[in-house]
Amino acid sequence: MIGLPFGGGAVFNEHDLVDYIRAFRPPRDYIIIGASKVVMAKHRKPHSLDYWLRQRSRNRNTMQAVTSVIDDLIAARLFVVEDDLPCPDSHRRCKGLRLKH
Repeated sequence: MIGLPFGGGAVFNEHDLVDYIRAFRPPRDYIIIGASKVVMAKHRKPHSLDYWLRQRSRNRNTMQAVTSVIDDLIAARLFVVEDDLPCPDSHRRCKGLRLKH
C-alpha cells in the first residue's frame, strides 16, 4: 500500500494501478504522470496517474502524483520512469511510468 501525502489519509494498492494500466484500450504498458496543480474539474489529462490518484483521494482538487508517490511506485519494483511516452490525452511526449515486464 502506498500513501498519498496530500490525500487526506488515502492509500492505494500499487497492484490496482497495474490492473488499471493493463485494462487500457487500445492496450499500452504505461501511464503518463500528468501532475497538475489545477482543480480536478479542469484537469486536462484524465488518463494520467495524477487523475487516477485523485479519484482515490479525499482531496481531489490537490495534485497527488508527487515525487514521494512516484518514488514509492519505483521502489515497489513494478515500474520504470520514462521521459518520452505518448500522452493519450494531449498527444505530446510526456514523462510516465512503464510497467516492468
